Amino acid sequence: MTRPPLYVRRPFLAGVVRQLPLLAVLLAVGAGLLLVTFEHWRIGLVVVGLSLVGASLLRLLLPVRQVGFLAVRSRAVDVVLLAGVGLTLTGVALAVPGT
Repeated sequence: MTRPPLYVRRPFLAGVVRQLPLLAVLLAVGAGLLLVTFEHWRIGLVVVGLSLVGASLLRLLLPVRQVGFLAVRSRAVDVVLLAGVGLTLTGVALAVPGT
């Protein structure tokens, strides 16, 4: 007798596991925003930008079943938008003269 799949046995846990990529990105963005709060704005914005680039890589590499809510649009649009915003934010944070 085989065990039923996780989504049948524990649907809540299966849903949480499916959203782990999004959770990792949100934790990284939260860490970046926490750095901005403590007046390390440049490092914080670089962390936020790189976490968006990481989200684009996760969206590109993970199959649709595992990517969870990182999949909003088509794969190409999601990857281009996430990588574009992440690289732009990182570039602007590094280009602004420091005080």
